Amino acid sequence: MTTGKPVCVIGASGFLAAHVVRELLERGYGVRGTVRGHGSLAPYDFLTSLPGANRQLELVHGELGNQASLAAAIAGCEVVIHTASPFVINVKNPQRELVDPAVNGTLCVLRAAAAARVTRVVLTSSMGAVSDEPAKQRVLTEDDWNEQSSLRRNPYYFSKAEAERAAWRFVWDKRPPFDLIAINPYMILGPSIGPRLSASNAVIRDILTGVYPGILSLSWGIVDVRDAAVAHVLAMEHGHATGRYICAGGTLSMAEIIALLRDAGYETGYKLPRLDLTSTLGNMAVKALSYTQAPGTGSYLRTHLGKVMRYDTSKIQRDLGITFRPAADCVLSTAEDLGRWGHLPKPVPDIRA
Repeated sequence: MTTGKPVCVIGASGFLAAHVVRELLERGYGVRGTVRGHGSLAPYDFLTSLPGANRQLELVHGELGNQASLAAAIAGCEVVIHTASPFVINVKNPQRELVDPAVNGTLCVLRAAAAARVTRVVLTSSMGAVSDEPAKQRVLTEDDWNEQSSLRRNPYYFSKAEAERAAWRFVWDKRPPFDLIAINPYMILGPSIGPRLSASNAVIRDILTGVYPGILSLSWGIVDVRDAAVAHVLAMEHGHATGRYICAGGTLSMAEIIALLRDAGYETGYKLPRLDLTSTLGNMAVKALSYTQAPGTGSYLRTHLGKVMRYDTSKIQRDLGITFRPAADCVLSTAEDLGRWGHLPKPVPDIRA
C-alpha cells in the first residue's frame, strides 16, 4: 500500500512520532503532522528542519479532544498514523488524566478518519495492552490481552488497554472504510530527534544518576525508536498487514543494563547502582518499600519485580519483514543521546583517582 496523498501523523512532535515523520519523509511521502497549541510553529523546528520537510511536511495544530481540529487535519489524507497518547506513570486522577484522554482521543481520531474515508489507520498501542505483568512460564503473543490492570493497578497500562479495546470496538461496530493496525511496542529507547526527554529514555537517565537505590530485579523488553518507527511505516505500506503486532527486540535486566553502561565508561563520574537487591530478600525489601512510593511506581514494582516478560515477535518479523537492532546497542545509543541533549549532568571527577 502506497499513497500519493499526505500521511497524517497525529502527535507529530512526540519521541516516536518524530521518527515516524522522518522515516516517511525519507521514503518520499508527503506528511501532515498535528502538533498541540495554537501559536507559533517555531518550537517544532526539529521537525521542519528534517531533510525533505520544506517540500513534504505540513504541520497543523490539532488537539486530541477537539473533533473539528482532527477532522481538518485528516481531510484529504489516505492514511493516519496515530501516535499521541499520555505517557505518565504517576497521576492524581488516573481516569481523568490517563484513561479518558487515551480512549476519547483515539475515538476522535477514528471518527475523523472515517469521515475522511482514509484507507488505513496505524495505531500506536503498547505492550501494556497485551499484558499487565510478565506471565509465568508462558510466551505472550498478539492473542493476549491485559485483563488485570485497573485504575489502581498499573493505571497507565489500563489506559493503553482501554484505548486499544475502544479502537477495535469502533472498527467492529461502525465498519469504517479503513482497516486498523495496532503496533504494540515494549519500552522504546534510542536517540531523540527533538529536545524533550521521553519517559522511557528517562529510565536510563535515572539509572545513571542514582535515582534507583540499588540493582533491582527488573527487566524490560526493548525496541529502538528507529525500529518502532519503521514498523509503523511498514504497517502502513504492507497491504497484507492485519491486526496487532508485538514490537520489541531483546530483553535486558537492570543488572545487564548497568553492566553495559559500566563497560562503556559510565562508571566514572556517574552514580550507577551498586547494591544488589536482586535476591529473594532484596525483592522482599523493595516490595515493602514500594508502598512508600507514588501509586503508579509502587504498583509497577509489585507486579514486575523478579519476573521476565517473554513474548513472540515472529508475526511482525514475518508479515512486515522487520529486523531489530540489538537491545544493548539501543541502550548505549540512548545514553550517548542523553548526553548530547544535556539530560545528563556533566561527569563528576573521581577524586580518589
